[in-house]
Amino acid sequence: MRRIALILGLILLVAPGARAVQPDEVLPNQALEQRARNISGGLRCLVCQNQSIDDSDAPLARDLRILVRERLVAGDDDKAVVDFVVARYGDFVLLRPPFNARTLLLWGAPFLILFAGVAFVWRCGRQRMGEETVASVPLTDEERRRVDRLLRDEQG
Repeated sequence: MRRIALILGLILLVAPGARAVQPDEVLPNQALEQRARNISGGLRCLVCQNQSIDDSDAPLARDLRILVRERLVAGDDDKAVVDFVVARYGDFVLLRPPFNARTLLLWGAPFLILFAGVAFVWRCGRQRMGEETVASVPLTDEERRRVDRLLRDEQG
């Protein structure tokens, strides 16, 4: 039983490293294939959004892998292939998008959200420190008489 668990554990450790590139996609020219792998390793799967197209099994990722290989076979250099894909899908298709005016929100959003969260927590904390609780405010004479009257009515 332990051997089976060990084997299954090893399979699970190795499985995430498996590539989604299908045998029919592989180029016969090893140099072009290596270039295609390098390019597709830096392109985001638009379906999965957290994987490169090289790692994704999504049909769109397969189409993009084939497109990259077709462009390389046609004679495009690496930059031209990436530029072609970015022109079609935008900077979001890059796993490491460049820092420019169009991607400013993409790069800045995590910091803006963090800042807004810290400001919200700080503001809520300041408001609570300034508020008096109901128990800390003494009763007025009228309120005290009313409480005494209610207690007497309840006892009697």
